[in-house]
Amino acid sequence: MESRPRITVFTPAYNRAHTLPRTYESLKKQSNKNFIWLIIDDGSTDNTKELVEQWIHENNEFEIQYIYKENGGMHTAHNVAYEHIYTELNVCIDSDDCLADEAIEKILTFWDCHNHENYAGIIGLDSNLNGNIIGKDFGNLKETTLSGYYNSGGKGDKKLVYRTDIIKKYPQYPVFEGEKYVGLNYKYILIDQDYKLLVLNEVLCNVEYQEDGSSCSMWKQYYNNPQGFAFLRKFYMQYNTSFKRNIMDAIHYVSSSKLAGNRHYIQESPKKLLTVLAIPFGNILKRVIKKKVRKN
Repeated sequence: MESRPRITVFTPAYNRAHTLPRTYESLKKQSNKNFIWLIIDDGSTDNTKELVEQWIHENNEFEIQYIYKENGGMHTAHNVAYEHIYTELNVCIDSDDCLADEAIEKILTFWDCHNHENYAGIIGLDSNLNGNIIGKDFGNLKETTLSGYYNSGGKGDKKLVYRTDIIKKYPQYPVFEGEKYVGLNYKYILIDQDYKLLVLNEVLCNVEYQEDGSSCSMWKQYYNNPQGFAFLRKFYMQYNTSFKRNIMDAIHYVSSSKLAGNRHYIQESPKKLLTVLAIPFGNILKRVIKKKVRKN
């Protein structure tokens, strides 16, 4: 084991004491232990803290760090993580996921085998727990941006490994009072404007989507976090290359702005005419969101 770890695996966790052991076991199985595991406890009320403290005292061959914060949502946990990470690279593994076998070794070997000075990091594959790739693989792609991959027909969640010095150059995720969601794509799209990612066409993470996870409760997320979603849709409209995508984002921007009670959303929009045209559809979407939330 090298004296100074080169990569931090960070895990935001909120009441995931029942799934964290699976993540922990996947880290213990890594052949290369040259990493730190950083757990950001986002205000858990279960026994997450006691569980992690027990693991810290075990002989793991890798360092475990634990930080507790008040519950603020995934994006605030990422903010805290980036404030404390000092290793060359970092990767987020969610609290219900597993680091794939040999993932650390694959990442570091691949990174060292490439002239990586001008790259922001690595993009790799996710699979489900049965080993089936989520979405599409990368084919013969050697480098890309995250948005470029999806704009060219890519599909499915992908695993991002970033250089710590680069990800710290960009603004933190904004925090809106009383809300707990801002999409993580905000930082990634900003990075896309300046850097590409090296493509590693191998599985780095095995994922399982939980019934109470954010991806499974989007209607409620729209309703409870309208300022965060309005911010994100406005941000997307500044960088979209697809007119169809801009129309969709304008509709969502209108609905979120109205849910947030923002009367100045037209003046604040980067696409004012499109926003005005989207108002009738945004009103419909706002009603749909309220109806979906009432049903649940």
